[in-house]
Amino acid sequence: MKIFILKKTTFTPLILKPSIAFMYLIYDTETTGLPKNFSAPVSDSENWPRLVQVAWQLHDDMGELIEVKNFIVRPIDFTIPYNAEKIHGISTKRALEQGVDLSFVLEEFNKAVAQSEYIVGHNIIFDINIMGAEFYRTQMETSLMDEKSIDTKNEGTDFCAIPGGRAGKFKWPTLTELHIKLFKEGFSEAHNASADVEATTRCFLELIRLRVINAQRLGFEDDYNKRFSDRNREPFELLGLNVEPYKAIDSGSVELKSEDAESEVIESSSSNMEGLCFSHLHCHSSYSILQAKCDIPDLIAKAKEYKMPAVAITDTGNMYGAYKFVHEAIKNDIKPIVGCELYLTADHKIRKFTKENPDRRSTVVLIAKHRAGYHNLSKLSSQAFIDGLYAGCPRIDKEILLEHKEGLIATTGGLTAEIPNLILNVGENQAEEAFQWWHETFGEDFYVELIRHGLGEEEHVNQVLLGFARKYGVKYFASNNVYYLEKKDALSHDILLCVKDGVLKDTPIGRGRGFRFGFPNDEFYFKSQNEMKELFKDLPESIATTQEIVDKIEVYDLKREVLLPAFDIPEEFIHTEDAVDGGKRGENSFLRHLTYLGAQKRYEQITDEIRERLDFELMTIEKTGYPGYFLIVQDFTTEARNMGVSVGPGRGSAAGSAVAYCIGITNVDPIAYDLLFERFLNPDRVSLPDIDIDFDDEGRGKVIDFVVEKYGHAQVAQIITYGTMAAKSSIRDAARVMNLPLREADRIAKLVPDTSLHKVFNLPEDKLKEKLNADQMQMAAQLQSIAKGNDLAADTLNQAIAIEGSVRNTGIHACGVIITPSDIRDHLPMTTAKDSDLLVTQFDNSVVEDAGLLKMDFLGLKTLSIIKDAIKLIKEKHDVDIDPDEIPLDDELTYELYQKGSTNGTFQFESQGMQKHLRALKPDKFGDLIAMNALYRPGPLEYIPNFIARKHGREEISYDLEGMEDYLAETYGITVYQEQVMRLSQKLAGFSKGDADMLRKAMGKKIFSLLEKMKPKFIDGCTERGHDPKVADKVWKDWEAFAAYAFNKSHSTCYSVVAFHTAYLKAHYPAEYMASVMTHNMNDIKKVTFFMEECKRMHLTVLGPDINESAYKFNVNKKGDIRFGLGAIKGVGEGAVENIVKERTENGSYYSIYDVTKRVELRSVNKRTLENLAFAGALDSFAGEHRGMYFHELKDGYTFLNKAIRYGNAYQESLDAPPDLFGSVEGVELPEPPKPMVDEWPRLELLAREKEVVGIYISGHPLDDFSFEIKHYCNHDIEKFESLEAIKGKELGFAGVITDVHHRIDKNGNPYGVVSIEDFTDSKEFMLFSEDYLKFKLYLVQGAFIFVKARVQARRWGDQLEIKISAINLLSDVLDKLTKSITLRVSLYDIDVEFSNKFKAILEEHQGAHQLKLSVFDNDESVSLEMISRTHKVKISKELVKDINTLAEVQYKLN
Repeated sequence: MKIFILKKTTFTPLILKPSIAFMYLIYDTETTGLPKNFSAPVSDSENWPRLVQVAWQLHDDMGELIEVKNFIVRPIDFTIPYNAEKIHGISTKRALEQGVDLSFVLEEFNKAVAQSEYIVGHNIIFDINIMGAEFYRTQMETSLMDEKSIDTKNEGTDFCAIPGGRAGKFKWPTLTELHIKLFKEGFSEAHNASADVEATTRCFLELIRLRVINAQRLGFEDDYNKRFSDRNREPFELLGLNVEPYKAIDSGSVELKSEDAESEVIESSSSNMEGLCFSHLHCHSSYSILQAKCDIPDLIAKAKEYKMPAVAITDTGNMYGAYKFVHEAIKNDIKPIVGCELYLTADHKIRKFTKENPDRRSTVVLIAKHRAGYHNLSKLSSQAFIDGLYAGCPRIDKEILLEHKEGLIATTGGLTAEIPNLILNVGENQAEEAFQWWHETFGEDFYVELIRHGLGEEEHVNQVLLGFARKYGVKYFASNNVYYLEKKDALSHDILLCVKDGVLKDTPIGRGRGFRFGFPNDEFYFKSQNEMKELFKDLPESIATTQEIVDKIEVYDLKREVLLPAFDIPEEFIHTEDAVDGGKRGENSFLRHLTYLGAQKRYEQITDEIRERLDFELMTIEKTGYPGYFLIVQDFTTEARNMGVSVGPGRGSAAGSAVAYCIGITNVDPIAYDLLFERFLNPDRVSLPDIDIDFDDEGRGKVIDFVVEKYGHAQVAQIITYGTMAAKSSIRDAARVMNLPLREADRIAKLVPDTSLHKVFNLPEDKLKEKLNADQMQMAAQLQSIAKGNDLAADTLNQAIAIEGSVRNTGIHACGVIITPSDIRDHLPMTTAKDSDLLVTQFDNSVVEDAGLLKMDFLGLKTLSIIKDAIKLIKEKHDVDIDPDEIPLDDELTYELYQKGSTNGTFQFESQGMQKHLRALKPDKFGDLIAMNALYRPGPLEYIPNFIARKHGREEISYDLEGMEDYLAETYGITVYQEQVMRLSQKLAGFSKGDADMLRKAMGKKIFSLLEKMKPKFIDGCTERGHDPKVADKVWKDWEAFAAYAFNKSHSTCYSVVAFHTAYLKAHYPAEYMASVMTHNMNDIKKVTFFMEECKRMHLTVLGPDINESAYKFNVNKKGDIRFGLGAIKGVGEGAVENIVKERTENGSYYSIYDVTKRVELRSVNKRTLENLAFAGALDSFAGEHRGMYFHELKDGYTFLNKAIRYGNAYQESLDAPPDLFGSVEGVELPEPPKPMVDEWPRLELLAREKEVVGIYISGHPLDDFSFEIKHYCNHDIEKFESLEAIKGKELGFAGVITDVHHRIDKNGNPYGVVSIEDFTDSKEFMLFSEDYLKFKLYLVQGAFIFVKARVQARRWGDQLEIKISAINLLSDVLDKLTKSITLRVSLYDIDVEFSNKFKAILEEHQGAHQLKLSVFDNDESVSLEMISRTHKVKISKELVKDINTLAEVQYKLN
């Protein structure tokens, strides 16, 4: 083998002018494309594209032209791809006719290289590598790779100074940008090497003339630039040499034949298409996220409309829509064809790439022929996400494809697929090699896909593919790459693409800087059979082949029975027959054993009633085949309790199971509370029942970890969710990409009523009125009016309507967990998520169970964590052990709390409305709470007054039929629970348990067709049992009206138990309970503030954070006061607090900042932590220290706190010092530096810093100083602005501190202001426009305390409400400016000499300009005398009022 050596060679130079010191070789190339890896060596011949054209100019050191040459290379063993031809215009045919031999070109080029000092070009390294690769291929020696080079791209970067480069640097300029910068004009880029060399040469020489490229850079004498510019005084001009493309200088003129003359002409034969059916086999649904807008039901409906026998779904990169697609297609008698357009790469496991060597991926369309093929496709899609996800693209490679190719059909796909991509960008030889691989791999299941969207690229690809098809005997079929249903949808589809990429729609479509991705035309829609036949009338076989492919597809339903994991039961319960016939004898036997074992613990005595109930449930569980389900759930709930995780008493209908209660799944006795098992499971129910479990939210993850460890990572998964564009978000998304101003977008979005845009614009008015109230109807009318306009707002709204409902993103179901008997990838396609270590299903919660998977809800309930932590605090402070399950549900103190409505911070009963009803109800038994929990929801809410009145005997309790009292007595004759309907239907009409549950379901879900069938059965059953059919009919109608809202008693009971636990703890241990409540709301400052106010109401003291008392969470000190948790301070991590508390516990309290820094681990308790502790007041307990001191800047530029930290570090290092000369190992005693003597911070600064690190004011509020003004002049709080309708038309006065101000200019040039104002209750943004802004601008200063008068009114341009500010005053001026007089009211009998003297002294001390009024009254005579002082006027102030208050007999009023 010949060795390729890159070294300098000796050539006889072609010297046109004598005595040339050195020369510049400026050259450019045109190629067959781009390399896969820009960093690859030139010896990697597969990587580097082939040379098509090379042109160069040789110039001497003064810029004089010495030589110019231009060659097209004759392609011998390669072809020129279509896309390369589009760029430079040189086709394979032309190159064969005009080109010269490569060896001759390289020899000529080598001669030029030999004469050159520098190789010059724009992005020259690419051209050097292209030539170097050709030298390597021909094994010709060259010195090119060793020559010095100059790149005008690099030399011109700082000169052009184009912002936006990496790491804050400038971008590289294109040749056009550099040319414009130098010469103030562009140049006609012919995209041929000769023209580009002309422009590059001109730029290069001009850069030398302007000394951008200087002598030092070139390594020449210092005077080189001067000599060069003296020689070339004027800017360089284009030489005009040989810029006409493709005419080689050294070859004669060749007459070119028209390529079209030789192209194949295929005559039409549409008559052969009669009787042929066409089906679309390449369709993307809206699950191709933000890339397509075909809703699955609409897609199927369109296929049905066009009478297509089948339709395929081939979403990009995923199978999210497969289940719903198959279900919808079968329902509509359309054959479903499941496919996927997967991303294909060389090695799907590689996820690290560089700019020079990016991930190069194509696509491949795969279609499943049958169920086995579907599972293989599913596995490919799963592995694409699990191992191949890169830059949002799930990828496979050919190796994994070979493993799972059985049952799959492969097509050549669209332009992004491998073979078309090779045809367009690499070469037909490489494309043919790939074609052969696919044909050999898939055989008769490999098809050529012909697509005609009217693109030149497609026509070229089709011609080549047809050639391949005929050569290798591969069939071809007609296709349309469908991304939207109607041609008119092209615009809204383009909007989706812009939303996906975050670009403006106005950005031109193209590649490179300043362009965006977009489709080239509007032909990517769901064409009809006739349209497709017309489009392919010249190729009737292509239509026939689509039917052939359809006929290959077997119909299979993805719905299946639930697959339960096999539970590992003890050996003594194993039945050998189970292994033979798949039975569950062993599981049923073990479940029975556990049930009766638990029953012995739960019940003092197992009565016949209990035994009958348990046996019935066990029989039903055995019959339905779900013993494993119960065993699995009891297993992880038991383990949860063993791990110290709190488990809820139950939720949902599962609480109706006595078996679940006995084996520890639930903790509420269903027999005691008359809860129905058949509401949960009955012999007629075929679907798997739900057992949802609550865990404390901090322990939920531990339970999931246990399940994963037990069943294996490959058998446990979470469930995907699809985020769709709701009405308002679709408006905002459309506005963003269509460049509608944010303010206008916000205005339109706020007009959207509580429904979808689709309903607003498509429902008849009478139907819309049923859903919306009068105000909402007006909002809808405004939207409809906007949409009819001709402006940008109308366009935006209409596009928002079109994209509404599109899938925008994916997430993870909050609590759903899947457990499978084997690798989950064997059952359905999987994906991954950033915020989960588990696999995630590609099917969402609505279908996973139908797809055969066991779903369980592992819910994290914060309330359980609150209870758990409160019990810990109670144990610490009172040494009392509390077991929630042992809390008595008849505790009087707890019922007193409920009767007072003091339920803030408790579970389920804390809303204001509920508190009002509790005060009226005065519950005194647990059943009352269960009922209230069920009634307090839309619908049954209206029955609460009747319920209360009946409880207290103010309303008669009556029953329509005899026997109803048995089940309605507990709720005073009112039907509250679904279980009551079920019980009564059995008792009154003889319904079976299955029928009763079916009735409950039909009523609850409003299945009117089923209700119509069941009504006669109910009436007849009642009649047979002696009940009046007319009364029975009334009962039925009452149930129809109410039962839709009737609640699940099982769920209400369980959650009432949890609620009672919280109320019990609040009633008996208020400080500990409220501390725990605030701990678990630390991330929501508004809630912390609310609960601090509740503590005040309860006369509980909440103290700020303190380094000597606080823990990470809120706790209770020895005095019973609640101490703020250090974890609530920003920047204070759990590790730092743990270190502070541990050291404090072991070695006592801290006494100074020096003591802290000497003792804590300063890597954990770092500078930021200590600063934020100081800001929050956690160090305030140190004697002789204050916050101002810590942040005082010393002479060395450090703060005192910095100095303390440095001292602490030095002290701790001294402890680790080696022994001294005398063997002492004691640390050197370091004296504490003196503390600076500085003033304390002003109160406002102290409060501001508190809020900065905690989010709320702890030691006070900035408005505290104005409490007098607020008390007398404010009638409104900021939080009440949440409901504008309730305060419409009222004159409002409120006070606040300005926390933020923005002065802005609108699009019309008018100034306006946005100001944030905060009071004790909340903060809000207010906007001031036009005259209002100019009038009040002076008051808009951050930190200002202001008093505002405002009114809520309708906007001038619509019916929306706005807050209109009418006046602003400084709070400090309110007393003086807004008070006209003061009225003093005193009893006649209190006036004596002493009173008169004191009164006169006060008036003299507070003389001013305000009117004084006096009201003297005599209660005995019921008379009063109103007087105005003509001799005394006063200055109204807080001091005056304070002095008046010393006169106990006097009342005052400010006017």
